[in-house]
Amino acid sequence: MAVATAAGAAAAAAAVSLIACYVLFHNSIPKVPWGRTARSSRAGGRRTRRKGLVEAIGNTPLIRINSLSDATGCEILGKAEFLNPGGSVKDRVAVKIIEEALDSGDLICGGTVTEGSAGSTAISLATVAPAYGCRCHVVIPDDAAIEKSQIIEALGATVERVRPVSITHRDHFVNIARRRALEANKLAAAQREANGTQTNGLAHVDSKMTDDGLAAMQLESKKTQDNDPSHVSMEMPHSGKCDPSSDSKGGFFADQFENLANYRAHYEWTGPEIWEQTKGSLHAFVAAAGTGGTIAGVSRYLKGKNRSIKCFLMDPPGSGLFNKVTRGVMYTKEEAEGKRLKNPFDTITEGIGINRVTNNFMMAELDGAYRGTDREAVEMSRFLLRNDGLFVGSSSAMNCVGAVRVAQDLGPGHTIVTILCDSGMRHLSKFFNDQYLADHGLTPTATGLEFLDK
Repeated sequence: MAVATAAGAAAAAAAVSLIACYVLFHNSIPKVPWGRTARSSRAGGRRTRRKGLVEAIGNTPLIRINSLSDATGCEILGKAEFLNPGGSVKDRVAVKIIEEALDSGDLICGGTVTEGSAGSTAISLATVAPAYGCRCHVVIPDDAAIEKSQIIEALGATVERVRPVSITHRDHFVNIARRRALEANKLAAAQREANGTQTNGLAHVDSKMTDDGLAAMQLESKKTQDNDPSHVSMEMPHSGKCDPSSDSKGGFFADQFENLANYRAHYEWTGPEIWEQTKGSLHAFVAAAGTGGTIAGVSRYLKGKNRSIKCFLMDPPGSGLFNKVTRGVMYTKEEAEGKRLKNPFDTITEGIGINRVTNNFMMAELDGAYRGTDREAVEMSRFLLRNDGLFVGSSSAMNCVGAVRVAQDLGPGHTIVTILCDSGMRHLSKFFNDQYLADHGLTPTATGLEFLDK
């Protein structure tokens, strides 16, 4: 009896302990509103269920980077974008670009989204496109980490790897992606014409199917219609112009560098999340720029809420944006991109740095800029892994270098936000490869943050 009584008491104590833990945990969960209220289901101020992949994007946590905060006396916060389904901040851009294209009719269900990307946007488009009943064709420079291409292919997208050249060259990966969309549209037009002729009884199918490309496209189109409808209806919350039964599919060039849907994704979505998560109590925002969409959208939104918030660019080696922000000019005429004979991106960081001003970057409202180095990015990534358990990619590491620089200039007591763009998972062959770093003289040696000493 005594044993039973003791067991019962232990069980009761355990139950009370579990209930107490649940209450404490439940109350500790931040009540962060979902940025896209039109699709939200709320319970106590937070989402409890999301409909499909697309609605799982966004509402990423804003985490305190303890090591950097303690070292600087500032609150350094990172927007954990690597927790998006596609693993990066570009998931937001992929959703916005595709939805706007569907709304405008530039893209229809079953169509192919094409893009030139160094990796993250390509992965996000390949992740998101099937949720809208679309396919994806990506053109990627062949010096990007090989695992990025492998991920994209595993996601079912077509990957075309090309040599890196200037944006003014017709075979730059962005320009090739633009051509692929045009080619897909021409093929779709030919299909529509062929189908129209067949419908009117002016020719037999056999006499019109001599073009191998047209036949292949029709076969692929049939596969999509036969196999995808259930997937589309389950995963696609969008209610725009998407007709999976359409014979003509065509292509759409996402154009992440110049398409302002990129900027709008962050102005309408990321910026408001940061504002709500900090309750408006932040002093600065800093981030690197590739297309410029993130820094433009977030900076303009935050400035619109409070003009005293300082927004800064963090620029990697080989990029001209630092000069553009601080001096008003990017390069001399002799140095302008298009007149160089080699690839100007002299950096191991991927997805950031550029030598032209994009439509998206032009929307940014910046108070200044910082310049980082490859060594600082490498050392920062290892420091964060050792001290915080944060396994982040090269752009995230560079952003954290920028956050510390801002903290050093502003002094203790300030709150600084940056973007943790993606994880180190897609940077294993280069940025986290010991031999690759050794070959470039970048083997990390720091034990603390001494590599940031001014």
